Amino acid sequence: MASSTPLHGTELIDCAQASAKQGIEVTAQQCGYSNDIDTFQHELTVALVDMGIKNKHFDDLLKKVVLAPNLGIEIAPDTATEL
Repeated sequence: MASSTPLHGTELIDCAQASAKQGIEVTAQQCGYSNDIDTFQHELTVALVDMGIKNKHFDDLLKKVVLAPNLGIEIAPDTATEL
C-alpha cells in the first residue's frame, strides 16, 4: 500500500527496498513521493548516508550523473532500464 505522505529515514529505506524491483516510478509512488522522482532520490540518498548504508540494492533507484568533459551537461538514465 502506498504511503499518503512522503517517508523518510528507515521507513523510506524499507519501502524503497521492498519496491525496488518494480522500478523507480512505482517505488517513488509507494514511498509517498508521487511523481517527484528527484525529491525521492534525494531523500533516499540522505537516508542511506545518514544510516551509513552502502547497498548495491539501491543502485537502480539512484540517479547516476556523469559530466561529459568540457561540456558541463548531465547524462543520466530516464529510467532504470533506459537512457
